Amino acid sequence: MAPPSAVSPQRTASSDKPSAAVPHEPGISESKAKVQMPKFPGPPEFTDKHAERGYLKGRLAAAFRIFGKYGFDEGVAGHITMRDPVQPDTFWVNPFGVAFSLIKKSDLIQVDHEGNIVDGGPVRLLNAAAFMIHGAVHKARPDVLCAAHSHSIYGRSFCSLGRKLDMITQDSCSFHNDHVLYESFNGIVLAEKEGNDIAACLGDKKAALLQNHGLLTVGGTIEAAVFWFLSLEKCCQAQLAADAAAGGRGHTTIKIDDDDAAFTYKTIGTPRAGWFSAKPLFDVIEKESGADYLQ
Repeated sequence: MAPPSAVSPQRTASSDKPSAAVPHEPGISESKAKVQMPKFPGPPEFTDKHAERGYLKGRLAAAFRIFGKYGFDEGVAGHITMRDPVQPDTFWVNPFGVAFSLIKKSDLIQVDHEGNIVDGGPVRLLNAAAFMIHGAVHKARPDVLCAAHSHSIYGRSFCSLGRKLDMITQDSCSFHNDHVLYESFNGIVLAEKEGNDIAACLGDKKAALLQNHGLLTVGGTIEAAVFWFLSLEKCCQAQLAADAAAGGRGHTTIKIDDDDAAFTYKTIGTPRAGWFSAKPLFDVIEKESGADYLQ
């Protein structure tokens, strides 16, 4: 199936039949056009929930190393959480004040929905904002394994505009009809009501632009939530640059047709695509760090 507005029939030497399968490749034959995107592999499956917990804590620690590498830390701000597979009414989070780039599996702390630290590493300090936002999201969205929030530079810059993303690049189509704008800022999120309001605004979407604040992404896997955060940050950067360049010439950016954006989303915006897209990030951080985050 080709993108709805992109179909311009191409005739080939081997066939009089127009090929609409790959319309962006003039002259391609019908047979070659039938090559399809391979099916994405998926995350490992576990029968032992305790083994799953151990594995996921290692992936969460790796996620913090990735955030540190990309400069998503801002002092002590920012947090990524993972629902515990053994006790699903609790989640694991980074201890307050420990640098993303130093976090190990053994540093993570386990928190219940009352904000009590029930297990974890030697630094048992909980960021209240992390609990208010992530606790509300995990409670409202049982499908969410992981939620990520930080004060990345392009994300927080774009969030000051009080608008959603335009569909101006292929990558932005990952968020087509799958992100929201939370139109409120009341300071650091220390109140339960605002955490609940953010979760309600997020609804069933995978990303939220928190006005005057920053980005929030969620996923059914740690990898997907991390990739959506990195991708959304870059989409914000791309739109800030494109809007500035177009505005300087008295023009506006060219938007992707809604049908084409929806078609593209089906390939690059799915949960499985998010998990698979993050694989290189996790592979590289394992190689660079020697996997010391698994300690």
